[in-house]
Amino acid sequence: MSVLGEVVRSGVGRRRVHTLVIGLATMMAVAASVLGGSLLVVSGAPFDDAFAGQRGAHLSVRFDAREVGAGQLAESGDAEGVSAAAGPFRTATVTPRPDGAGPAWPMTVVGRDGSGRDVDEVALLDGRWPARPGEVAVSADSSLLTAPGEEIAFPGLPGGPTLTVVGVARSVTRTADAWVVPSQMPALTAPGSGGYQMLYRFTEADTAARVAAGGRAVARFLPPGAVVGEQSWLTVRRSAERDTALYVPFLTAFGALGLVMSVLIVGTVVASAVGTGTHRIGVLKAVGFTPAQVVRAYAGQALVPAAVGTALGVLAGHLLAVPVLAGTGEVYGTPSLAVAPWVDLAVVAGALGLVVATAWASAWRAGRLRTVDALAVGRGAAAGRGRWAARLAGRLPLPRPVSLGLARPFARPARTLAMGAAVLFGTVAVTFTVGTAASLGRVMEAKAHDVADVTVPAPPPDFGPRLPGREERPGADPVAVAAAVRSAVGTGKYYGAATVRATVSGQTGTVDVIAFTGDASWGGYTMVSGRWIGASGEAVVPTPFLAATGSRVGDTVTLEGLAEPVTVLIVGEVLDPRNDGMQVFTDASTLTAARPDLRETSHHIAVAPGTDVSAYVDALNEDLVPLGATARAGGLGAGGDMVVTLNALSVILTSMLVAVAALGVLGGVLLDTRERVRELGVHKALGMTPRQIVTTVLTSVAVTGLVAGAAGVPLGVALHGRVLPAMGDSVGLRLPGPVLDVYHGAELLPLALGGLLIAVLGALLPAGWAAGARTATALRTE
Repeated sequence: MSVLGEVVRSGVGRRRVHTLVIGLATMMAVAASVLGGSLLVVSGAPFDDAFAGQRGAHLSVRFDAREVGAGQLAESGDAEGVSAAAGPFRTATVTPRPDGAGPAWPMTVVGRDGSGRDVDEVALLDGRWPARPGEVAVSADSSLLTAPGEEIAFPGLPGGPTLTVVGVARSVTRTADAWVVPSQMPALTAPGSGGYQMLYRFTEADTAARVAAGGRAVARFLPPGAVVGEQSWLTVRRSAERDTALYVPFLTAFGALGLVMSVLIVGTVVASAVGTGTHRIGVLKAVGFTPAQVVRAYAGQALVPAAVGTALGVLAGHLLAVPVLAGTGEVYGTPSLAVAPWVDLAVVAGALGLVVATAWASAWRAGRLRTVDALAVGRGAAAGRGRWAARLAGRLPLPRPVSLGLARPFARPARTLAMGAAVLFGTVAVTFTVGTAASLGRVMEAKAHDVADVTVPAPPPDFGPRLPGREERPGADPVAVAAAVRSAVGTGKYYGAATVRATVSGQTGTVDVIAFTGDASWGGYTMVSGRWIGASGEAVVPTPFLAATGSRVGDTVTLEGLAEPVTVLIVGEVLDPRNDGMQVFTDASTLTAARPDLRETSHHIAVAPGTDVSAYVDALNEDLVPLGATARAGGLGAGGDMVVTLNALSVILTSMLVAVAALGVLGGVLLDTRERVRELGVHKALGMTPRQIVTTVLTSVAVTGLVAGAAGVPLGVALHGRVLPAMGDSVGLRLPGPVLDVYHGAELLPLALGGLLIAVLGALLPAGWAAGARTATALRTE
C-alpha cells in the first residue's frame, strides 16, 4: 500500500463514527435515488415497448352507424396529420353470460377479419384468431374470465346466439373487449343499435393537444353528431403507468433529503477532520507530502465510506424495487422489469461526484496550511470564540453546568449549524412521513366509502362458468332484507347499494355503476368538487372517469350495455381510487327502466345513539339468516398493497434519515468533547460531578435541537403539501382538503420536540464518554 493509501486507511480507522455517518447517509440517498430513478424510467416501458411493436392506435373513435356510412369513414383516413388508419369496423355493445352462469357484464365487440398490421396489431396470447361465424377472441383486459373452448351466450339478443372462445388476445390501446369475424356482427347487433370504429395513427401524437387536433381534423370529413366516443392512447398509457408513477414524487423527496444531508455531513466531517488534525497535517507536510496529496488524503477518507455506502445503497434500491416492479411487465407480456443499468451508473456517478466535490472543497484548507503554522498548533480548541455568550449565560439564574452547555454552541458556530441542519432534515423527514401516513389513511377511508356501524354485505359475484355439481344459488331478497333492517330496534339511518356494470360510448371495458337506495351522503364519500346526488338522473364520478371520458362536472354521459341507454348528469367529483376510478355513483331510481331486476344489494346502517352495536348485530341476524343474509359490525373496509408498501418505505427511509441525523449529532459532539477534554478535566478538578458533565454536554445540543425541530416542522408540512398532490396527480386523482389537511396544533408540538429528542440521543454517547474520562488523563492532554 502506498504512503497516501496508508494515511487514508489510518484516518478512516480512527474516525469510526464519522465513517459510519458518511456511509449511512450515502446509502440512504443512493437507495432512494436508485428506486425513484428506476421507477421513473420503467413506469411506461412495458406499454411503450408493446405500443411500438403493435403499432397501437393514437386515437380510437366510435361512430353512430345511423349518422355516417362506411365509405365516409374510410375517406377520413386521408385527413391532415393522419399517417395510417384502420377500419371502419362494425361495433356492438352486448351483454354476454358465459355458459349461462355468472354475472351479466356488458362488453364492446368489434368485427375484424384479422389481427391487423399497420394500426393496432392485436397480440394473440392464447389460441387463434376467429376464422368463421360462431367464434370469438376475448381481450385479456376484459372483465369476462374465459379460456379457449368455453362458450359465451347472448340471451338478450334475438335468437340467443352462442359463441365459442378460440383465442385470448390483447390490444395495447384496448380498442375492444372481444373480436369476431365481420359476418358475425349482424347477429350481435340489436335493431337500431351498433356503430363503427376507426383507428388512427398521427404524425404527431405525443401530447393531448396534438391528439385532439388530429381528432378535429378527422371530424371535418364527417357530418356533425357522427362521433359518439373516442379514446386517446395517452389515457391508456397513464393508466398503465399509474401504479409505479405514484412512488416517483414520494421517492424524489426522500432522495433529495438524503443527497442534501450527505453533502452536508461529508463537508462537515472533512472540515472537522481538518480542523482537529492540523498538527497531523503539519507532520505530513514535514515528511514530504505536497498540498495536493494532503487534499487527496482527506478527500479519500470521505470517499472510502461513501463508496461502501453507495454499493450498499444500490443493493438496497434493487431490493426495495422488487415489490414495486413485480408483475408490472407481465401485463403486456414483456420481460420482468428490473432496474436499468444506466440508472445505477448515473446515481453512483452523481453520488460519488457530489461526495468528492464536497470533500475536496472542505479539504482544500488543509492543503493551504503552512507547515510551520500547522506544527505549532496543539489539540486544544481555539480560544476567544463565544466568550460573549458565556458571559451572558453566566448571568442567567441557571445551574452552572446548564449555563456552560448553553454557551458552548457559540464557540463553534459552523459545527453547531451543521449539527442543527442534520437535526432539521431528520425532523423534516419525520414530519413528512407522519403527514403522508395520515393522508394515505384518509385515502383508504375514502376508498372504503363506508363509515357504517353495521353492514349487510352483498353476496360475492359468480365470475366463472357453471361447473358440474355447482348450481346457481339465488341471493337474498333485498326487499325483505331492507324490511328487516327498517323494523329492527336500534336502526338509525341506512341505505342500500347495488352494483351493475355498464359501458361508456367510445371507451372499452366496463365501469361500475353503484346505485343507492336511500340517502348515502353520510356514508363516507369524500367530495372533490360539486355536490352529492340530489335527484334521479344525477351522478357523481371520480377524477379518472372525468379524464378518461373527457367530461367535467355539469356534463352528461350515456351508460350503455343495460336494457336501454341511460343518460346521467354529472353533478360532483368524488375521491375514489377503486377500479382505476372508472365508477359512476347514482340513485337507484336512475336505473329503474334499464335494470328493473337490481339485486346483490348491500345495506349500510348507522345505529341509533346509545345502541350497542354487538347486541344490534346479534338481534338483526336472527331475522336475516333465514333470508340468506348476514349482518356484521363495521363497514366493508378497504385495504391496499400499494399503501402498505408506501408506508413501509416511509418507515425505512425515515428511520435511516433519523439515524443519519442522530449520528451526525454524535459525530459533532464527540469531536467537540475531544477538543474540550482538557477543559472538562479542569471542571472535574474543580468539583464538577460526572452527572453535571453529562448535563453540560446534553445542554450544549438542546437549544440546537429545539431550534432545528421548530424549523423542520413547517418545512416538513410544506414538503407534504407539495409531494402529496403530485402523488395524486400521478395516478389521476385530485386530493381534496380533508386528505391534505392532516396536521393539527396538538400534533405539531411533539414533532417539534422530536428535534430535541434526535439531538439528545446523538449526544448521549459522547456525554457518557466525557463523564467517564479520568481527571488526570484529561489534564495531561495537549
